[in-house]
Amino acid sequence: MTTEIPSTALRPERPALKSGRVRSHLRRAIRSWQLYVLLTPAVVYVLLFKYWPMYGAQIAFRDYNPADGFAGSPWVGLEHFIRFVESFQFERLLVNTLTVNSLGLLIAFPVPIILALIVNQLQSERFKKLTQTVLYSPSFISVVVVVGMIHLLFSPRSGIVNNAIVTFGGDPIFFMGSPDWFRPLYIGSDIWQTAGFSMIVYLAALTAIDPALHEAARVDGANKWQRIRHIDIPGIMPVITILFILAIGNLFNLGFEKVLLMQTDLNLPTSEVIQTYVYKAGLQQAQFSYSAAIGLFNSLINLVLLLTFNWVARRSGQSSLW
Repeated sequence: MTTEIPSTALRPERPALKSGRVRSHLRRAIRSWQLYVLLTPAVVYVLLFKYWPMYGAQIAFRDYNPADGFAGSPWVGLEHFIRFVESFQFERLLVNTLTVNSLGLLIAFPVPIILALIVNQLQSERFKKLTQTVLYSPSFISVVVVVGMIHLLFSPRSGIVNNAIVTFGGDPIFFMGSPDWFRPLYIGSDIWQTAGFSMIVYLAALTAIDPALHEAARVDGANKWQRIRHIDIPGIMPVITILFILAIGNLFNLGFEKVLLMQTDLNLPTSEVIQTYVYKAGLQQAQFSYSAAIGLFNSLINLVLLLTFNWVARRSGQSSLW
């Protein structure tokens, strides 16, 4: 006669299992302590400069007074958020920020991909390296210098562009004072400055594609365009998807320094964006709580966009952040 053993006796106790896992992780951490030492500066940096400043975000819900401090200032709830949404500038700021970033995303985002695909097809290694250097060298120029170059090139009196227009019988255009020309100048100069550097990411992804795929395609008679379409683009699609999601997450973030330097009293109808308005309201007018509420509102919109597009990418079977 056999005795039946209860099923519960065959199962390990959960506390013992958890303690065993903890000891296993602890032993692994002790064996790799050098890696954790290398990781410590990055963790400290993130905690000090990314998470600790979030404590000050509470002033967006308070009527902040430097004399009373963060905790001593009176609580006003969503008053500053409502004030911003109901202000007459809300629609203009939202439209300007979204328009410039959306146009930049639609026009500028594909440019590095196209450049990487073209450079990757170059046969001469020397010419390829020269092309890469020429394309990403503008990214090392500071924003101040780039804006200074824009002012010089598009000056209504001495600019090369206006001199060419006058030579062909046209009238000089005050580019920096025209609201209609702010967006083309901003997006065009941004492409010139950053497209080459962004191209490096896609070139690195192209080098990871198995050369045997191209060799097999050549044997089958595929031309360059067919190999780009069926091998290169699908091979870098995960990288494209990840970078596109990150770009969507920054859709309401605009290059503050460049916009402020290109901004004039005449082009304010299109150049005034959320970031410049926060700067003027917070630092120039000392409306600390109001500007903090606007900045927090902007960050929350970016977070919602990032989570939404990441969810869409994951649901559609594409690469996602998590």
